Amino acid sequence: MSDCLFCKIIAGQIPGAIVHQDDTLVAFTDINPQAPLHVLIVPRRHIASLNDLASEDDGLVGSMLRRAAALAKEHGYDQRGYRTVFNTNREAGQTVFHIHLHLLAGRPLAWPPG
Repeated sequence: MSDCLFCKIIAGQIPGAIVHQDDTLVAFTDINPQAPLHVLIVPRRHIASLNDLASEDDGLVGSMLRRAAALAKEHGYDQRGYRTVFNTNREAGQTVFHIHLHLLAGRPLAWPPG
């Protein structure tokens, strides 16, 4: 999608602090981090929100979650704890309409969030 910020980062049109990339996913640090580790895990294919996922995307979502766990482990947070969050639509805090999984770690995270 031509006006999508994350599509532009994926395409290399806008710089991003990329920490992982493969054939289906790109992960980069959030520009407004809410924890010492705050990474966004994004599919290369543009999907606006979780509401737009199809059953054939089940593997993609699983890959996003497995990548979050791997990145948490790489940064030493797998045993300490980390949070993964999908925000869906404006009232939930989604500001870029390209699905992305937030990985947050490195500080105590309160419950409930928000």
